[in-house]
Amino acid sequence: MGLELFPHNQTAYDAAMDMIAKYGKAAVIHPTGTGKSMIAFWLALAHSKDRICWLSPSSYIYQTQKQSLAEAMPEFSEEMLSNVTFLTYAKLMSNEDEMCSLRCDWIICDEFHRAGSQKWGNSVRKLLAMYPDAGVLGLSATNVRYLDHQRDMAEELFDGHIASEITLGDAIARNILPAPVYIISMYAYGKQLTKLKNQIQASGSLKIQEENEKLLEKLKRALEQSEGLEQTFAKHMPNRYGKYLVFCSGKGHMEEMMQKAPDWFSRLDRSPHLYSVLYGDPASAKNYTQFLEDNSPHLKLLFSVDMLNEGIHVKDVDGVILLRPTVSPILYLQQIGRALAAGKKSRPVIFDIVDNFESLYTIDSIRLEVKEAFLMRNSGQGEASRFKESFQIIDKLCGCREIFGKLKKNLLAGWELYFERASSYYEENGNLRVPKSYQTEDGLSLGAWILTQKRVYAGKINGTLTDTQKRRLESIGMEWDSHSTRSFEKGYRALQEYHREYGNVDVKASYVTKEGYPLGRWVGNIRRKYKGASGRPLTKEQKRLLEDLGMIWDKAAYQWDRNFNAAKKYYSDHGNLEVSHRYITEDGVLLGVWIENQRAIYAGKNPKAAPLSQEQIKRLNDIGMEWDNERQWRKRYHFAELYYRANGSLKAPAAYTTEDGKLLARWVGRQREQYKKHTLSEERRELLSRIGFEGDMDSYGG
Repeated sequence: MGLELFPHNQTAYDAAMDMIAKYGKAAVIHPTGTGKSMIAFWLALAHSKDRICWLSPSSYIYQTQKQSLAEAMPEFSEEMLSNVTFLTYAKLMSNEDEMCSLRCDWIICDEFHRAGSQKWGNSVRKLLAMYPDAGVLGLSATNVRYLDHQRDMAEELFDGHIASEITLGDAIARNILPAPVYIISMYAYGKQLTKLKNQIQASGSLKIQEENEKLLEKLKRALEQSEGLEQTFAKHMPNRYGKYLVFCSGKGHMEEMMQKAPDWFSRLDRSPHLYSVLYGDPASAKNYTQFLEDNSPHLKLLFSVDMLNEGIHVKDVDGVILLRPTVSPILYLQQIGRALAAGKKSRPVIFDIVDNFESLYTIDSIRLEVKEAFLMRNSGQGEASRFKESFQIIDKLCGCREIFGKLKKNLLAGWELYFERASSYYEENGNLRVPKSYQTEDGLSLGAWILTQKRVYAGKINGTLTDTQKRRLESIGMEWDSHSTRSFEKGYRALQEYHREYGNVDVKASYVTKEGYPLGRWVGNIRRKYKGASGRPLTKEQKRLLEDLGMIWDKAAYQWDRNFNAAKKYYSDHGNLEVSHRYITEDGVLLGVWIENQRAIYAGKNPKAAPLSQEQIKRLNDIGMEWDNERQWRKRYHFAELYYRANGSLKAPAAYTTEDGKLLARWVGRQREQYKKHTLSEERRELLSRIGFEGDMDSYGG
């Protein structure tokens, strides 16, 4: 086989094969840039007679991986992978019925952390269950879904069977990946300063406020005096005509950053070549190719949104620029990895250009990880010094970070002071329902502070509440939910009780529970909120809870459907909708009145009622609705008259049908009942008397 694996990948492959032989599955967790996709290609080439299903987040990733394979293996041809069936996770989900045709001997889950998505994950689990004897290999740079409750996908999919795991720090310490030059700077801080100012003002204590405002002013001056991005890029870009990947958070953010680029890079190139790739944009493939082929004496910048984060390596990249308002740890490491590649000779540069103070500390965790990896490999001082030389961090905001750290510490100390006062309030009052304007004896605005904690907890304002702080507040009676939330919970419990007793939630507007709770009025308010009335809207969870109980959102539509179903049953039993005005079903539906009302609405004789929809008209037509009741009666009378003239009576057999397929005896029977009850009009009584209805009505059959 012409393909050669890097030593670390060969070791991982051998360990994975041993683990699959024993457990049927194995995961390989290596950082971006270490060439781990070659492990999967090696498996496919080494088992050319086996059927392999290769799963990946996108076909774009798979195609670029094959390009890398072709570069590493000159004799490569597509026929060598004819045993591989490639599917994206999304396509697997939409074609679950075709899983049985795959007949897998091996299943490769590339970027397997993405299978944590509920829909994708369900399909992957179905596939694994369908082929329990297939060997399963998983590849990912990280097994933890940080923004999904820290879920460990190596545990969920591979039962913790990890054949090889290399951290980014270890990869750099072992010279698998090149140590980058890491430059920290900032491109926007105005909004951040405003947020800090708001937090300081919410702290309450005048003394604390004054000290923190001084620190805030000092931070502002330090930021204003720090080196601008034009100087930073000009000083630290090793190749002024190089290629750099620029990561943005969204389309709008990318467009904004591309507008700023000519100014930021003006000292390097007055006419930089700008390219963009955006997921779902048909022009992306062309732009990407042009970027790769651009060898002009200009700075080349490829701006990206959701295209180059994972699984794709761009050849000959000199560095990456992270323009990140916020980013998950997974994306952060993947984007850094675009500049790092196993076997690369040149030293990449990473520009970490943040726009919020919290992100300034992300690199510290990586620096610590790399340092620990160096020390673990060799506890001598030589390794520590080699770490300092190799992992170079140029912090353009070092002074700012120190000031911000002190300010953050002060704000935390202020939190402790307020918590102490809140504890005292709880001891005296038994709760933390503090009026918004309430101040302690020493002048702390405790009411405003409690409200701020709730708003931070709900994500309505920026701020930080640690899990420990949340638990401490809860221990002294903190109620995170608002009055409207508590009101919902009370009404919902009453509705649950109603459902248990009556089997439905069709609550009348005037209904009041035994305890005196106006449940009917509450249900009406909930319906108005659902339809967008003023006030706090229902949450998705509240809607789900109500719908699980069978909530009737549109009472009018519900009642119409209930009446229609009664009409449908009547039609099924009698073959028509010739219902007496006074007719009531066994379960209390005033069907006669309702049908007459539908005819009146249809004819425009009831202007106060909402007009019938085309769907409602169609449904009524389908069960024999005659919109002109008088015309329909006269039609039935005409057939009865014909029968009378031919037979001398109306005693028609029960199975006798008129020319239009209706049972005459049924109609005659209904007329007889109405005749005896005196519910027929004088005109109809006169007409019926002409065909034998006078005298003893019991003498007439039907």
